[in-house]
Amino acid sequence: MRPEPIDDAADPRIADYRDVTGGARRDGLFVAESRRIVRRLLGATRFRPRSVFTTEAALADLADLLGERVPVYVAPERIIRAVVGYPFHRGCLALGEPATPVREEHLLAGRRLLVLERIGNPDNVGGVFRNAMAFGVDGVLLSPGCGDPLYRRAIRVSTGGTLEVPFAALADWPEGLARLRAAGFTVVALTPDGRLDLAAVDVRGGVALLVGAEGEGISAAARAAADLTVAIPMAGGHSLNVATATGIALHHFARRTGG
Repeated sequence: MRPEPIDDAADPRIADYRDVTGGARRDGLFVAESRRIVRRLLGATRFRPRSVFTTEAALADLADLLGERVPVYVAPERIIRAVVGYPFHRGCLALGEPATPVREEHLLAGRRLLVLERIGNPDNVGGVFRNAMAFGVDGVLLSPGCGDPLYRRAIRVSTGGTLEVPFAALADWPEGLARLRAAGFTVVALTPDGRLDLAAVDVRGGVALLVGAEGEGISAAARAAADLTVAIPMAGGHSLNVATATGIALHHFARRTGG
């Protein structure tokens, strides 16, 4: 499929890219931006690329993955900026859609899981997914009230981690945590007032790290459903962003469960 040139921001062929500043999915479609993240989308198995909107320079970098399977629209950067509605300087975007649904039981076959409770901010969602990708987490489970991992900014902050790390909803909250325990996971709640120092925790077998939103933290009901509550000791009066704290904890458990 030959790349199609675009020289008018009003061209109907790129209508789905218009004014994507909000970042939420439209009709199930999500936006991936930057060469690195578009490459992740093009190489993913759980997602289907719908089209690519790119500059000539970025197109050359993606040519090995594009082939004949996806429409490609090529335009100068000024046209792309006019279409998407924000100062865009990342070379390319792509539209994608989920292709293979992930079910909770698929994730329970892993050894390390991350469980998010009501983390709604897309920067924080993206940050914890980036850490999950970096430390080899097998999957992420989301409570009701979590932000969409396929929100444009969440994908961007995660550097494509939300396209690589599988995730699924844990709708019956927090009762669903009992299924993780039944599947052999130790549910570890990370909270500033945890009873144990993270550095002293040595869990064998599967670990499901539970983290909550900044401010409100992990709910009392979710704490009660966890096996352990752990804390990262800090100087008095200070705290960490949820993504930073999650990264520290995932590093700790990765070292103890085989990298």
